[in-house]
Amino acid sequence: MAKKYFGTDGIRGRVNLSKINGEMFFKFGLAVGTYFKNLRKKKQTAIIAKDTRLSGYTLEPALVSGLTSAGMHVYTLGPLPTNGLAMLTKKMSANMGIMITASHNPYYDNGLKLFGPNGLKLSDKIEKKIEKLIDSKIVKNLSEPNTLGRVKRLEDANDRYIKILKNNFPKNFQLKRMRIAIDCANGAGYKSGPLLLRSLGAKVYQFGTSPNGFNINDKCGSTFPNKIKYLVKKHNAHIGISLDGDADRIIVSDENGNIIDGDQIIAMLATRWKRKKILKGGVIGTLMSNYGLQNYLKSQKIKFIRAKVGDRYVKEKMQNNNFNLGGEQSGHIILGKFATTGDGLLVALEILFSMRKGKKASDLFNTFKATPQILENVKVKDKSIINSQKCKIAISKSEKLIKNHGRMLVRKSGTEPKIRIMGESSNISLLKKCINIVKKSIN
Repeated sequence: MAKKYFGTDGIRGRVNLSKINGEMFFKFGLAVGTYFKNLRKKKQTAIIAKDTRLSGYTLEPALVSGLTSAGMHVYTLGPLPTNGLAMLTKKMSANMGIMITASHNPYYDNGLKLFGPNGLKLSDKIEKKIEKLIDSKIVKNLSEPNTLGRVKRLEDANDRYIKILKNNFPKNFQLKRMRIAIDCANGAGYKSGPLLLRSLGAKVYQFGTSPNGFNINDKCGSTFPNKIKYLVKKHNAHIGISLDGDADRIIVSDENGNIIDGDQIIAMLATRWKRKKILKGGVIGTLMSNYGLQNYLKSQKIKFIRAKVGDRYVKEKMQNNNFNLGGEQSGHIILGKFATTGDGLLVALEILFSMRKGKKASDLFNTFKATPQILENVKVKDKSIINSQKCKIAISKSEKLIKNHGRMLVRKSGTEPKIRIMGESSNISLLKKCINIVKKSIN
């Protein structure tokens, strides 16, 4: 049975419509509080972080009210990267961590990402159990007056997160004499990104660090890489780092202004980790991972397995196959040795660590030639159009045409009202033809 509220990465949507409003966030808080409270009888603690959207001021109190009504004690952390929340959930032995964010979406969207006590995102099975609690009668899950939860603000969450990140590297690791440009997307990493890099001695040129509630991901961040490319050239930086709204993605610019996506970062890390004998098992990619990455890893005798799109599914495959590296082309990269979910700043540190002896970013990346790829995001009123007979026929036709020359992937976005049409082939004219066949069946 399909899930009612949860998508591929938590709950997400337009603010003050259907599921993203104060009433629903109270219900979400009450439901998750009830579920996790029943798992652990002694300590009843939830921690909440958020990105910088204006709607966070409306949604966070409603979520807190639901959690405390269920009998959970709550720590609010303020703006903090998603993996910072995951790390602190585990470090603080909390029952759960909740991130209020819509990731790379515009400011008018918001949502939730949920983490269990181990810092891992929830499974489909648990999400379905929580959905049942969301739809149950409110009065059934309310705590007695003497068992209501308390709320406390934790002011040093970013400092704690930075300390955890730095502890993953040698104490003598420094970035002195390095010029680094960073675009924090006016999002959750706007404090911790520049603070982390400066604490290691780097000269930092920052952008996207003046959030106003509306400018998150607005012509900045990992979904707008031209900004980091411009900053690198302007400041003659050694490297550029671009994060998304909740800082769990990273896109890089080398010193020449070449944009490096998640697939190229994964290829570099896999090669380096194999050489250093750090790589465990192989690499988990997704259905969107470039075919060139797959071929490159094969040439390096590194196992490669595709998971469904979404870093949660990547992590599940990593666990099931005992791999310690995985990620997505979009820049969600999971370093299994250090983290339970994607972390743009952690990946940035791993890249910078490999550059510490003067190696150029351009020498690290572009390890494989990407197969030409076209991705079209078609906005739709109803994503079920993908199941229409007209659309199915078009997809089948395009797949037959491109067979032996490339591949097609058509899927519903798990986070936006869009159908994503992706095709790969060295035959560009054929690729465009196949994309258009599917696109016409949707429009």
